[in-house]
Amino acid sequence: MVSSESSLLELRGITKRFPGVVANDGVDFDLKRGEVHALLGENGAGKSTLMNVLYGLYQPDEGEIRVNGKPAEIRSPKDAIDLGIGMVHQHFMLIPVMTVAENIVLATEPTRGGVLLDYEAAVDRVEQIARTFKFAIDPRARVESIGVGQQQRVEILKALYRGADILILDEPTAVLTPQETKELFGILRSLTNEGMSVIFISHKLNEVLEIADRVTVLRRGKTIETLPREGATQAQLAKLMVGREVLLRVDKKPAEPGEPLLSVENLSVSDERGLEAVRGVSFEVRAGEIVGIAGVDGNGQSELIDAITGLTKIESGEMRVGTHDITRESARQRLDEGVGHIPQDRQRRGLVLDFSLAENLGLHDYRKEPNSRYGFLFPARLISWARRVLKAFDVRGGGPETLASALSGGNQQKVVIAREVERDPRVLIAGQPTRGLDVGAIEFVHRRLVEERDEGRAVLLVSLELEEILSLSDRILVIYEGRIVGEYGPDVSEEELGVAMTGGTREVAA
Repeated sequence: MVSSESSLLELRGITKRFPGVVANDGVDFDLKRGEVHALLGENGAGKSTLMNVLYGLYQPDEGEIRVNGKPAEIRSPKDAIDLGIGMVHQHFMLIPVMTVAENIVLATEPTRGGVLLDYEAAVDRVEQIARTFKFAIDPRARVESIGVGQQQRVEILKALYRGADILILDEPTAVLTPQETKELFGILRSLTNEGMSVIFISHKLNEVLEIADRVTVLRRGKTIETLPREGATQAQLAKLMVGREVLLRVDKKPAEPGEPLLSVENLSVSDERGLEAVRGVSFEVRAGEIVGIAGVDGNGQSELIDAITGLTKIESGEMRVGTHDITRESARQRLDEGVGHIPQDRQRRGLVLDFSLAENLGLHDYRKEPNSRYGFLFPARLISWARRVLKAFDVRGGGPETLASALSGGNQQKVVIAREVERDPRVLIAGQPTRGLDVGAIEFVHRRLVEERDEGRAVLLVSLELEEILSLSDRILVIYEGRIVGEYGPDVSEEELGVAMTGGTREVAA
């Protein structure tokens, strides 16, 4: 319950400049005791910069921070922790080979004789704080052996152990199942009932409206509006974030599937450690349909994509595009056979950041006419073609000769999609196509994937976002521990998928 007292935390007129960019431009933000205050904004809106200022990772150029009504000078994370501010980063800061207790007390360890770690005392302290906040967790378990939901609890307990009464959560549900998300929200409500305050950063508007008491929207580094949850809608928040109306639901007609264009039979693949990651997987994707692969991260999705696109060796099984066997073909041969690939990591695998946009768009076909002839490349033709493609896909922030590294994440993703779609593939593999994108860029990507489906492509969508899977997919396959454990229609509930994703069933739905 939100207190009626004055604000626990105030950020007033925070400005942070980087060379050529004003990341925060006079931002105001306040946090009351016992509330969850959500922070929303597009990519580059200044959310992370603002929280890094609050946590002492950046120093503001202008503005003031007040904690409990008093001016606070936060020069480092230690200063923030001393003021009762804790931060749980999107990518957990845990040491896998250490136990839960060891991770939580790290740097503030109880000792015997002032020298040796008193491990039993550490376990006792962690058990005590876990009981206080009703966390079900084993202090002696190694972090590498527990799930991501439990790891997140460890991160929260770390902050609580250090006396935090202000908790910053950066995209906390990005890797959680629906059940784990509900459990997290239960934990947050317990914490706020105890008087703690939470800053909740997320791009999932439905979750913000479920958990937040108030919402502040940033756009281009400025505070646009702070509003209460009551009466707010997803459409309203999206418009505040982007500055225009945004289509939040995917508008698509029913699929009209044709012949199978991608066939996978009894596929087995090992990971980089030599352990079996994909175990006897079989499925088909037909022309004119989107098949979604749902699963908790780390259950073989990456290895499955790499096997289909020719980026890793398979142990056994067969793969066909149409009637053509591609099992032993190289990645380039598969591209030529009509396999398009939107990689999970656009910067590491989708783009050469030091190449121009024209060069990135021509990566697959620079050796073919009209881009080259007899081994000679024609840059002017490539640039002219790239200019047309960039306009068609509404890529902003540069032209054909702009370096890929200069674009925002959303525009980088548009370049990757443009390259793959322009090749007119028969099969399109889309791995995490909207990871890290804001609502405007997500709208664009979803529309293009549906257009590809409607033009007769077979689209395989692999995503950790259940809402995305449910919105786009005509059929949904659930992968768990490297096996397909269920097939569902698009009307399946998030709860039913969540159960299957955590191994609750291995029955294939009719």
